[in-house]
Parts: sequence; structure tokens; C-alpha cells
Amino acid sequence: MPFARLASATTPTCHLGLGLAAVGRPGYINLGRDEDLPPSRSVEALRERTRELLDAAYAQGVRYFDVARSYGRSEEFLADWLRGRPDADDVVIGSKWGYTYTAGWSTDAERHEVKDHSLATYERQRAETDELLGGRLDLYQIHSVTPDSPALTDKELHARLAEAAAGGLTIGFSTSGPAQADAVRAALAVTVDGEPLFRTVQSTYNALETSAGPALAEAHDAGLTVIVKEGMANGRLAAPHAPDVLRAVAEETGLGCDAVALAVILREPWAGVVLSGAATLTQLASNLHAPVVDLDEDQLARLGTLVEDPRAYWERRGQLPWH
Repeated sequence: MPFARLASATTPTCHLGLGLAAVGRPGYINLGRDEDLPPSRSVEALRERTRELLDAAYAQGVRYFDVARSYGRSEEFLADWLRGRPDADDVVIGSKWGYTYTAGWSTDAERHEVKDHSLATYERQRAETDELLGGRLDLYQIHSVTPDSPALTDKELHARLAEAAAGGLTIGFSTSGPAQADAVRAALAVTVDGEPLFRTVQSTYNALETSAGPALAEAHDAGLTVIVKEGMANGRLAAPHAPDVLRAVAEETGLGCDAVALAVILREPWAGVVLSGAATLTQLASNLHAPVVDLDEDQLARLGTLVEDPRAYWERRGQLPWH
């Protein structure tokens, strides 16, 4: 299993990964993109930014990189980097299928992505991913499973995913929405020929949204690798948008709000990989300080007051503009 390579690593950043959602396409819902990205946001400008981030992350010991079919050209950018870095043969690559990018490299498209968890979409997107990443792909995840997703009950799809697993590909799923815990538990029950289908789960978890925590602990106990996404709550936990409590604790530690926010997640015993969604080298460098943040019980208790009702959290997330 590819994540065994991460488990055996001893570098401080072995539990941090880099996700390319913010730099694989010109528009996204993260706060502060006008300051973070080149003014043109051209394909070549974001390709170069992605290369810089991947180079820096690899140099600092990061060995997991996360993309998706719907993240614009993220798979293409990552594939370009891999071809130029034959020395990077120890990285673990994960991608996702189930959303189709529809924005046409625009920031003001009416719809940026369309969700479809059908077998036909899997087959089409698997071929597209293979064309770009080929044998470098380690993990393929169903993108944003919810409790009502047909991907949880489609036996034909399960059989095809099990075939891919038998061929050496790790099969996982990601979750989103206020019922993440229900989706995780439903996915844990999916089996093919009596064997669990999924070996990884990627969920949103951060200082504001902790509702999936118990289910993620159950997934970890069941043997799945847990990947945490949106640890910065799409920029809401980063300066200058961070809540006052987080800013105060960060000042006490002498490190950034982002490092503290990610450190809170790294403390969870079930957290296998925590993703940085950095869009700049400065953000990445600050994110990678998370493993050295030392939080005492008083600081953790104060940070614990930030937790929001999951429905309110996801409603606000849904209102974030694509820009």
C-alpha cells in the first residue's frame, strides 16, 4: 500500500501533503486569491506556480501530492513536474474522479464543476487520469461522497473499483457537507466479495468543523489512511481572516495562524496526512511549520471554542464566491 511509504518516513513533514486545488485553475473559493496569484492567471503562469510549489514542498520532505479531475489542469501540471523530476520516485500521488471541470479557464463561469458519480463518469475520467499520470497514480478517490451518493450503492461500480484495486491501485473516497460522518460510516460498510473496498478517506476537518472526527477515528481503527483537507477552512483560519482567538494563540507560539490551525489537526491520532492548500511559497513555508507547533492544554481549550455547528459552517462555505 503506497501510504506505507509515508508511515515509514521520519521527517517532520511526513504527515503533511500538498493539494493543488488552489493553483490548478484560475477560480476557486479560497479567500485572498487576488493577492496570492499572478494577475494574469494564465495557464502558463499557474503551471509555473505549481512547479515552484512542488519543488519547494519536495525539498522540505513533503511526499504526498493531491489533485483531481475537477481541479482544472492540476493533473497535467503535476504530470509535467513528475516528468521533469525523475528523482522524485518516492512520492505518493492521489487524484479524484466524480466532478468534471466546466469553467473553461474562467473565474466567472456560471458553473465551475459538475458532479456525477456514475460508472460512465468513472470510466471516462479514469482514462483521462491514466493518460496524464499513468503508472505514477497511487490513489484514486471518489470525489465528495455524501450519504445519498449513488457511488455507495452501485454494485457494478464497486466491482470495477475492486478490479482496479486488484491491479494495484488504492481506492478511496472523499467527503463534504454537514453529514460527512454519515458518509464515512456508510462507505466503511461497502464490501466486494466480503472485503472492504475503500482503503483511504479524505474529509474536511479543521478548528471550525470537527463533526467528522469520531467517524474518521473509526475509519482509522478500521485500517484506512485518513487524509484531512481544508484544514485552513478555505482561508478563514489564515491571516488576515483568522478569528481573534487563533491570532492570539499564534502570537503566543511565535508562528503563523495557519501553522497553528494545521497543528491542531496533526495532534489527532487518526490524522494520517494533512493537506496544505498553499498557493504561494510563503504560505507553504508557514504551513510546513505546523509539526513544530507546541500547544498547551489552555491554548487547545481556547481554540476549541471556535467550533461551529456543521450546518452553519457548510452554509457559509457554500456562500464563498469563486474568484
